Amino acid sequence: MKLLTNALTKFVCGLLLVGVLIFLPAGTLHYCKGWLFIGLLFVPMLIAGFVMFCKSPEFLAKRLDAKEKQATQKGVVAFSGLMFIAGFVVAGLDFRFAWSAMPAWVVTAASVLFLVAYGLYAEVMRENAYLSRTVKVEEGQRVVDTGLYGIVRHPMYAVTILLFLMIPLVLGSWYALIAFAFYPAIILVRLKDEEALLTKELPGYEAYKQKVKYRIIPFVW
Repeated sequence: MKLLTNALTKFVCGLLLVGVLIFLPAGTLHYCKGWLFIGLLFVPMLIAGFVMFCKSPEFLAKRLDAKEKQATQKGVVAFSGLMFIAGFVVAGLDFRFAWSAMPAWVVTAASVLFLVAYGLYAEVMRENAYLSRTVKVEEGQRVVDTGLYGIVRHPMYAVTILLFLMIPLVLGSWYALIAFAFYPAIILVRLKDEEALLTKELPGYEAYKQKVKYRIIPFVW
């Protein structure tokens, strides 16, 4: 019950926070793309949360723990939070003052890609039982090199980049895209710090780096 209460509390607080950040700047609840985004984000999240609660409560508890201990990662989390706040507020203001003229097909395509990225994110979580929201090495952790991890070393980051860059397009705001465009740079800082830790503390990770050459984008980087 404690885990369920914690999960539902964080879900509701996240839903309310995103709603306030989007609809308050918009000055209205009649922001259809705002509701579209909330549906795309929180309905799959709720379903995934109940699946994890039923099948792997330990994994759910791990996903709810977002307290970073390293200074670099605390900075990454802080900058990510500022990016999200700025992006949502700008999207709301964009709707209020009609700054952007985004074609409907762009919003539709972005919505489809958002769901595809969500599906890939779920696959990454299925493949890697050690996946955590914080940068750390667990006792008994081993290198995962199957599935998407056989293509790039950090499929979760690759997927989240696609996921988050689609958010401003789903919201119909070219200007909000400017804020979210900082996310790849934020991930770069997190990734380099994480790889240094994994190379030092996770047995077999150095050999894995030699086997899987690319970090995020196959044949590119």
